[in-house]
Amino acid sequence: MRLTVDHLTSYRYDVPVRSVVQSHRLTPSAFAGQKVIDWEVTVTGGVRGASHRDGAGDVVQGWTIAGPVEEVAVQVRGTVETEDLAGVLRGHRESVAPDCYLRETAPTRIDVALAALAASASGSDCLALAHALSLAVSDAIAYRPGVTHAHTTAAEALALGEGVCQDHAHALIALARARGVPARYVSGYLFATEDGTPHEAAHAWAELHIPGLGWVGFDPANRCCPDDRYIRLGSGFDAQDAAPIRGVARGAAVEEMDVRVAVLQSAQ
Repeated sequence: MRLTVDHLTSYRYDVPVRSVVQSHRLTPSAFAGQKVIDWEVTVTGGVRGASHRDGAGDVVQGWTIAGPVEEVAVQVRGTVETEDLAGVLRGHRESVAPDCYLRETAPTRIDVALAALAASASGSDCLALAHALSLAVSDAIAYRPGVTHAHTTAAEALALGEGVCQDHAHALIALARARGVPARYVSGYLFATEDGTPHEAAHAWAELHIPGLGWVGFDPANRCCPDDRYIRLGSGFDAQDAAPIRGVARGAAVEEMDVRVAVLQSAQ
């Protein structure tokens, strides 16, 4: 499938700030399941800095915007050709040992209810267990936008019984780590299908490390593994670690952010 992305993130400050520094994970991952046809990231008034590929295989690009700054617009436009690999991250180069992703973080910290949910899942092998854990999250947390926020933890989302893709991913990561399976958070995009499946175009899911297969993606929000509707950007221990845009503004201003994302299928 060939997918086109138009993604605009705007930051506005109530008073001008002295400068803004940002770090982007906005370059699609290089692996067998996707090929970049064209891709461009622009930042209004921004100066492109150094870039590097980190240990998880993600391209990290720095930007600096000199002040006074009242507004910053980060525009992403591009086309990616995708292939359905049943969620398997095949051909992705990285150097971080999978066991590093057994480390607990604040959003994925286990509590009694999460531990009980993790213990309730069973499978004949690690892959079957991973599917069972993902379905357990899907059943326990209904998809509902607006009830959680950026800092909601997996435990809080489970207690609410509602959340969005970030909450589903954090919960699955918590359950997997509780069962000794390395797990990480993945950010990216999802093509807007016409079958009524609820989701956000700017999307997130989890990857679990399965012996013999490597990293395999699971999307509890949509009860599936990532296929050719998905574009993978980058990964991390949790949502903050894997954020497509991270930044710091120098100044005592109040920041407002607006995000608009469109993912469409284009002709081959």
